Amino acid sequence: MTTAPDLVRQHRLTIVVHGRPAPQGSKRYAGHRLNAASGRVSAVLVEQSKRVKPWRALVTRAAMEAMLDHRLDYPLDGPLEADIVFTVLKPVSAPKRRRTWPTTRHSGDVDKLIRSTFDGIADAAAVADDSRIIRVTATKAYPGEHPDALDRPGAIIRLYTLGDPS
Repeated sequence: MTTAPDLVRQHRLTIVVHGRPAPQGSKRYAGHRLNAASGRVSAVLVEQSKRVKPWRALVTRAAMEAMLDHRLDYPLDGPLEADIVFTVLKPVSAPKRRRTWPTTRHSGDVDKLIRSTFDGIADAAAVADDSRIIRVTATKAYPGEHPDALDRPGAIIRLYTLGDPS
């Protein structure tokens, strides 16, 4: 059996977002409504976290600014890779003089942080669709406790195009 060669990645965009990362996930039921176009009644589901919308807007704005700086053709299409470091608030109760890990509910689930961040990137039209991202590396860190951690809450997002080796 032969194995396929690994894909070659080429850096395309770096997005730096300042603000508190918010996980997107659970929805709550908010009643029913009538769809005027189809005439059907459907359930209304609302995002539980009030922080998701502002976070997505920050990601969208930062992505748009980064696209202007890079001056490439957007949206990025084809197979993509994302490398993300989320910098989250360090609890006041955490030790000050040694490294600690953001493993509490307060810091958010990394998969839900990715979901809200990818939606913000797609809203900015930086990628054709977030389904194009086939490989992800995501890290949660406190300020100053990871080489790519920001000095305050936010995220650094690097997007790469992937292609076959020549």
